[in-house]
Amino acid sequence: MKQLKSWKRFGLLLVLGLFLSWGVSCSTSSPTSQNGKQEIEFWTMQLQPQFTDYFNQLIVNFETENPGLTVKWVDVPWSAMESKVLASVAAKTAADVINLNPDFAALLAGRNAWLNLNETVPESVQSQYLPNIWQANKIEVCPNNQCQTVTFGIPWYLTTQITIYNQQLLQQAGVTQPPKTYSELAQVAQKVKEKTGKYAVFVSFVPEDSAQVLQSLVQMGAELLDNKGKAAFNTPQGKAAFQYWVDLYQKDLLPKEVLTQGHRRAIELYQAGDIALLTSGPQFLKAISQNAPTVAQVSIPAPQITGDTKKTTVAVMNLVIPKSTDVPEPALKFALFVTNNVNQLAFAKAANVLPSIRESLKDSYFTTLPANPTAADQARLVSAKELENAQVLIPPQKDIKQLQKIIYDNLQAAMLNQKTVDQAIADAEKTWNERK
Repeated sequence: MKQLKSWKRFGLLLVLGLFLSWGVSCSTSSPTSQNGKQEIEFWTMQLQPQFTDYFNQLIVNFETENPGLTVKWVDVPWSAMESKVLASVAAKTAADVINLNPDFAALLAGRNAWLNLNETVPESVQSQYLPNIWQANKIEVCPNNQCQTVTFGIPWYLTTQITIYNQQLLQQAGVTQPPKTYSELAQVAQKVKEKTGKYAVFVSFVPEDSAQVLQSLVQMGAELLDNKGKAAFNTPQGKAAFQYWVDLYQKDLLPKEVLTQGHRRAIELYQAGDIALLTSGPQFLKAISQNAPTVAQVSIPAPQITGDTKKTTVAVMNLVIPKSTDVPEPALKFALFVTNNVNQLAFAKAANVLPSIRESLKDSYFTTLPANPTAADQARLVSAKELENAQVLIPPQKDIKQLQKIIYDNLQAAMLNQKTVDQAIADAEKTWNERK
């Protein structure tokens, strides 16, 4: 889904500081509506008009169960959400419940923007969510050098990556099974190039684009940052991951344009039948069937390619409650209602996403193929099964895009023989640790 794309951040905390100093005012959330009921303002990200009926009914159900409460739903365009949240949090006029993701929400959690849910959500409720996904909504904050772990959000819906492969191309290369690991991918890439003259995969090394390579380092066993935010990737595992991508490129097993073009080019090449594998979300199968029906007929979903760690990446959406809310208890009640088992299952089916509640994932919709299953049905089950080892692989860090740029720039230098792998990873480590 569009709203699960990575957010671009530029001068995030500087912008927040400016808003704090200016005292910018935005839309106001009133604790009491005109009919005397307590009002909860709820912001979502670009879910209208596709899910208007779903949320209208959800709100009716909540208000029926809670006659003293009313919900005002505001859907915010994706492009406007970041600035709207920054401005409203700074001015203390934010909605009472906001749909974000842990990556962005964690940045403001470090600024004490959200309610700490450690004690307000009982353990019996926390345990209903997937443990790894609940963990993604935690961050350690250290005001005055007194560190504590803060739970800043409640998990909502999820998506995982899968591998979509062109069965015809793999058969032409003599490959009977799609690769499950990066080491298998290297072998498949060699066979595809030798037998067909085409490439197995396109992975972007453009610093501003996909984080797939950054995630691959973690999947291959490297740690990106230590608990103090210092570079932790200059290790044997990190060097092996650097060497892996350098070797693939220098052996001409990756297109030369991986250095200059983003993930969109991978989609174009796959739909044209020019690469054998595509890493994407399950929902992309529908786009392939519309844009490239011939390729769609030979496209099969498979699990996400990973490393020896078996870790798979997951994109998470959550609900946060600003500390400035005038209705903290009703807001929490509503957030837990939106994310409970029944409502998560209904939304997951409507939106073709995955729920973060364990009980929802036991539903036959995620465990059993229907009669005459489509590729989309198969993808849904593959995607759901991946949640067993799924994690948010990129740590919440305000300069994470800068880390990606530093690593990608040095990887490119090594791929082009401008640096050795040892020099590239050492330079990346030094640049990150010495940044201002």
